[in-house]
Order: sequence, then structure tokens, then C-alpha cells
Amino acid sequence: MTTKNGPSGRCTTLAHLADPDYHSAVRVFLSYHHNDARTAAMIRKTLERARFEVWDPIGGLLPGDNLHEALATALRSAQAIVVLLSPEAIDDPSFRHEISYALGESRFDGRLVPVVIRPVPKVPWILGKLQVLDIHSDVKRGSRRIVEALRRKPTAA
Repeated sequence: MTTKNGPSGRCTTLAHLADPDYHSAVRVFLSYHHNDARTAAMIRKTLERARFEVWDPIGGLLPGDNLHEALATALRSAQAIVVLLSPEAIDDPSFRHEISYALGESRFDGRLVPVVIRPVPKVPWILGKLQVLDIHSDVKRGSRRIVEALRRKPTAA
């Protein structure tokens, strides 16, 4: 079972992700391509400092963990999803699956934040109805904008 420390310093396991009473912070699923791990880590740290509970698919797994089970658990328990767009990410079928899942879940209305971290030739059409945040020129400032977007109250569909 995967273990990590959350923003409160508490030890978090994958089993706790499904327990809505365990977390006091909004649970954010961070979706990105492994080539973007460095930028994702910067964004994750900003979100954790802002008291969000972040599940990072690379940092949240240990050797031997069941990747698909962990992803499913994290997605089911997430209250928001931040998708980091880069050329590799938009070509990755798993990444597109995570976006499709989020768009099909009404609980993510107003809680799916697409973010361009490296220039992409074209934002995937499936994200066309959403405002996309482009932070590739200033990730530090852009990370704070992600926090602002997540703190906004979701609008009714």
C-alpha cells in the first residue's frame, strides 16, 4: 500500500483516499505525462502549501503497487482534477482517458483545470468548452493561478 505525507503532515495511504472523513482539504488529482514530472512537482508543492491534498501518479506510487487500481481509487476520491498539457501528454491515451473520465463526472463540473505547461500544437478538442490556463512562460506565477481556480466555488451546470 502506498504511503505519503499530506499537507497536514499526516501519513496518507491509498485506502484513506476513499475515506471522505479523513481529509479536511480538497483532494486534487494531478494528471501529467512522466516527462513533465519536474514541473508537476513544482505545481504539487504550491497546491500542498495552499492546503490541497494532492495525489500525484508518479510520486504517489511505489514499486509493486497496482497502477490501475491506484489510479482508479485516486480518481474516484478526487474532488478536482488538474491536467497538465504538454506535447507528450496530449498524445498519451491514458492521459486522454483521465480527461474523458473527468468530463463524464458531474462532480468535476467547474473542478477540471486544464493547464498548458509547455506549448502544444492544439489543445485537445475535448477540452474545448473549458477555459485553459497557459502557464508555460511563468510556472511559479501560474501555479498560484491554479490555486485561485481551485478555490473558486464550482458553478452549477
